[in-house]
Amino acid sequence: MTLLNLNQYGPQFQIKVISALLTHKEYLTNIHDIISEEYWDNQAHKWIITEIIKYYDKYHTTPSMDVLKVEMQKITNDVLKISIKEQLKAAYEASDEDLEYVREEFSTFCKNQQLKKALLNSVDLLNAGDFDGIKFLVESALKAGQDKNVGHEYNKDIEARFREDARKIVPTPWEKVNDLMQGGLGNGDFGLIFGNPGGGKSWSLVAVGGFAVRMGYNVLHYTLELGEDYVGRRYDAFFTKVPVDQILKNREKVEDVIPQLPGELIIKEFPMGRATISTIESHIRKVTDLGTKPDLIIIDYVDLLSSRKRTADRKGEIDDIYMSTKGLARELNIPIWSVSQVNRAGAKDDVIEGDKAAGSYDKIMITDFCMSLSRKAKDKVNGTGRFHIMKNRYGMDGLTFGVTADTSTGHFEVHDYDPDEEFEQDTLPSNKKTNGDFDTFDKQSLQKKFFELNK
Repeated sequence: MTLLNLNQYGPQFQIKVISALLTHKEYLTNIHDIISEEYWDNQAHKWIITEIIKYYDKYHTTPSMDVLKVEMQKITNDVLKISIKEQLKAAYEASDEDLEYVREEFSTFCKNQQLKKALLNSVDLLNAGDFDGIKFLVESALKAGQDKNVGHEYNKDIEARFREDARKIVPTPWEKVNDLMQGGLGNGDFGLIFGNPGGGKSWSLVAVGGFAVRMGYNVLHYTLELGEDYVGRRYDAFFTKVPVDQILKNREKVEDVIPQLPGELIIKEFPMGRATISTIESHIRKVTDLGTKPDLIIIDYVDLLSSRKRTADRKGEIDDIYMSTKGLARELNIPIWSVSQVNRAGAKDDVIEGDKAAGSYDKIMITDFCMSLSRKAKDKVNGTGRFHIMKNRYGMDGLTFGVTADTSTGHFEVHDYDPDEEFEQDTLPSNKKTNGDFDTFDKQSLQKKFFELNK
């Protein structure tokens, strides 16, 4: 049952309503014609609501804090001015927890107020026998506050498409890849990197996340395979360029470099198969409420999440996980990067194509940008590999780039690819270090090479 008076909802509810009106233009657009300062008893609230309605009626958007500060200078009552400042501060700092409930409940309250007003005005019409007038008033009240967002009006919204913030991007460390993506992965985009086991997929995510932090972006890195501390050491290696197996011996360098980073990094581990995309979403909102708004989400990796619904086969569950991940990126307006495995046939290819996706080819269809990292056994030894662009919503695909990979620090250099070049080198690249990140095959290959060199 909807309450009859707005005061019955309490001050915190009212603050969240004001917050929603100030920060969510779509919501204000839908209900601006049915809200009234008369619903509020608090004089500061009345002033804020009046300014919101006045500004929207003239400019068709929400007023900024700068606009409200200018209008506040016109207030002669110092006590009221102080109260307004306090209420605005509370509104802008209010969390989005229970936002959908607040918006729905307040919308219902306003609609009921409109219906109440229509019924009261109908008394005189009833006495006059004007049933058409009554019908009109009631129908107008029932239609009030309906969703007015019909979508992007192409002919009218030209300016919106050319705003600098129309597509906010987070660049990758690789300029050649960024050029193909119109600068990087945009808000609401889902990017995916395919690779063979042990080929450096997780390191590529560290490279993406580390580069973003170094550029001043806030990053949430979810790990479903490795522990938080170990992923943290990988980031230590990326930022300091100290091989990951040497990090524990170089604490002073870590303590010198890491505090200087302009962006925030939060690493969160969830047990494999225990987390769903809802688990991720809940944690993102928690982090946001605590004061860190993420600019980039990394999930290592999506396939290890559990589906929210059970299907007859694993493919159906994987498709649900990927669609939910894409939906989360769109809902939160944050780019998401993840990785995935290739099938056995793909692990043998010099260049991994889209048909080698493990589990479901639909993974590629769901993403906005998808590329593969091909690194066969000899590549792991020689520090080489290939990036292949499988899908690109914002530009060309089908291109292949050569990669110089250092999986001791997570640094990948991208260069033009020559399919005829010989990857089997006589010696290791000077930047390739032996470290604990090599698998057994790699170690054996290294031992063989060093033995041959020392003959």
